[in-house]
Amino acid sequence: MNIDKILAEMSLEEKASLCSGEGFWHTKSVERLDIQKIMMSDGPHGLRKVNEERDCVTDESIEAVCFPTASALACSFDRDLIEKLGKALGDECQAEGVAVILGPGANIKRSPLCGRNFEYFSEDPYLSTEMASAYIKGVQSRGVGTSLKHFALNNQEYRGMSVSAEVDERTLREIYLASFEGAVKNAKPWTVMCSYNRVNGVHSSENPKLLSNILRDEWEYKGLVVSDWGAVDNRVNGIKAGLDLEMPSSLGKNDKFIVEAVRLGKLDIKDVDKCVRRILELIDKYEDGKKSNIIWDKEKHNKLAAEIESECMVLLKNEGNILPLDRSKKIAFIGRFAESPRYQGGGSSHINSYKVTSALEAVKDICKVTYAEGYNTVEDETDDKLLSEAVQAAKECEIAVLFVGLPDLFESEGYDRSHLRLPECQIELIERVSEVNENTVVVLHNGSAVEMPFADNVKGILEAYLGGQAVGQAEVNILFGKKNPSGKLAETFPRKLSDNPSYLNFPGEGDRVRYQEGIFVGYRYYDKKEIEPLYPFGYGLSYTTFEYKDIDISKSEMNDDEEVTVTVTVKNTGKIKGKEIVQLYVNDEQSSVIRPIKELKGFEKVMLNPGEEKKVAFVLDKRSFAYYNTDISDWYTEYGKYNIFVGSSSRDIRLKTCVYVAPTNKIRVEYTLNSTGGDVMSTEMGKELFKEFLKEVNAGINSGSDKSEGELSMYNELPLRAMVSFSDNANITREKLSQFVKRLNIMINSDLY
Repeated sequence: MNIDKILAEMSLEEKASLCSGEGFWHTKSVERLDIQKIMMSDGPHGLRKVNEERDCVTDESIEAVCFPTASALACSFDRDLIEKLGKALGDECQAEGVAVILGPGANIKRSPLCGRNFEYFSEDPYLSTEMASAYIKGVQSRGVGTSLKHFALNNQEYRGMSVSAEVDERTLREIYLASFEGAVKNAKPWTVMCSYNRVNGVHSSENPKLLSNILRDEWEYKGLVVSDWGAVDNRVNGIKAGLDLEMPSSLGKNDKFIVEAVRLGKLDIKDVDKCVRRILELIDKYEDGKKSNIIWDKEKHNKLAAEIESECMVLLKNEGNILPLDRSKKIAFIGRFAESPRYQGGGSSHINSYKVTSALEAVKDICKVTYAEGYNTVEDETDDKLLSEAVQAAKECEIAVLFVGLPDLFESEGYDRSHLRLPECQIELIERVSEVNENTVVVLHNGSAVEMPFADNVKGILEAYLGGQAVGQAEVNILFGKKNPSGKLAETFPRKLSDNPSYLNFPGEGDRVRYQEGIFVGYRYYDKKEIEPLYPFGYGLSYTTFEYKDIDISKSEMNDDEEVTVTVTVKNTGKIKGKEIVQLYVNDEQSSVIRPIKELKGFEKVMLNPGEEKKVAFVLDKRSFAYYNTDISDWYTEYGKYNIFVGSSSRDIRLKTCVYVAPTNKIRVEYTLNSTGGDVMSTEMGKELFKEFLKEVNAGINSGSDKSEGELSMYNELPLRAMVSFSDNANITREKLSQFVKRLNIMINSDLY
């Protein structure tokens, strides 16, 4: 496609027309110029291709394969696995003539109450961006585009199309934009989807700071920006801000505003041309990679869905090694989700699955079990007959496996959860069953964290999340030991909702929600506040055990424009093969700004046979140590000691080392007479110069440079100017203090430091 030639031949009306969709799922075509329309389709954990254009909600989508949702996928901590999933989805899109699948969702799980959390990866931006990058690379390797969403701060459903997320710049950069930044830079998604909400008062769909200044200028994004469906408020402002494509169709209404604004001189035609060019580039990219010989093997992809979910489930408790189950024992499967599992979320990502495998069906290939329904999912009321049957089944068996979780009624796109509890009828079921059978195992089906008042009363807990259409097969594989569980939590499970950092400010007041917890989201908060969670970020058990040893670092000192490699050796000390997720966290030991205790900066999943050991390597760069400095509007690494923790979870640190990092672009420091002694002594040079000054003004007195740390600490909170008033030493004058400050600024900002 000769884009320059086409642009030159297009009329203003044609250009404006191309900037919005045709119907719900297609871009517009321009037959006169041989511009073909292309199709977008909902995702991200399966292909939701709607047969008709009339209505995105009521029309039935094609039969497809439902893979595990993002909430489960992230628990795999497995880039290769997620990329494999992406390739399968890319092939499906090619087979169905879909140019762009609408995913992945990289928004941060600020609160476990968000109704759409099942579609998001993690509370941690590094894990989120790594998972999103792998997904994008997989899909786009098949000549199909992705749409990284929802940019940005789409963290609740309450008033989701109008609420303004009020957030400070550092929090915005370190947490909420960071989950997109790596994916944009490393994986280069064909499209980025802007969110419904406003950010600090400005709609994302017309936010120049987000769409142009950050996304295009800073991150050098070259692809297309598409609106979330119905997110456009002012189309002309959107064009100016960098929103290329409005979806779905506005039936030409907004196209007319574009034409009118250009003719009245309120909109530069060059801005329209930029949008049209990117739309044409997207169409051209898909047409160039279009394949007609792709065969969609649904059964093969169903097996892949089971394989993936087996890698994602998290074993939370295994008292007395009750798992894996002994098939020779009498076992009862209890709970409706054993027969009809909840395996996906509601809303735009809902897949019309061509088949669903329940645990009750899959277990037939292993052994015979007793089944009791236990509860219904239509309403949260105890059915005495179902409960009685379940308790009786539990009494008559040696092991009771309870399949419970959140029904569709409790969580979905479109509304947020009001609490973290399971349905009361299920809680009662768990209590009654565990009373009559001490060997009770709970299998959870949910899109986000739940409270577990039953945790101390059962012997096993397996978190399946929303595991896709083959969830039952995967559950049986784990329960009976055909697969060794290897997933770890991508979010913190609090003991109670009020422990969550967003508790006092979610979902906000009216059309404003304040992110007053700042950078302390998820485990960053629980660590800083010393709150013991129910299960911490990165936690997950295995049927084998692992030993960590021999941590090594390639250098002990570095500049922040260099890289450092950290290696550790991990050994399988158990009797069966298994996979361990090795996690690396970084801690700034002495920071001038408030920072988390630790932040995830690396992870690797490693397979080990019994007795086998492998060396795992992590490469750390400037961003591994930096924070976002709002004074310079850039990432900055302070000089100092950085501790490096390696462990099995955020609360299970096995090894530790450190590195000293120096900034290459030092921030100029300007001390004044209002600076405190603590400010001055925050650097080694400042401390030495302060000691020298004290020695000079105390000439002949044996208390100058030999002052102890305790004596020096008395100056920590004292402004330099106050030393004149609080000292009976006549040598300490304002003039001498001014001279000291001048010398200090010269030395501290010189190349010698």
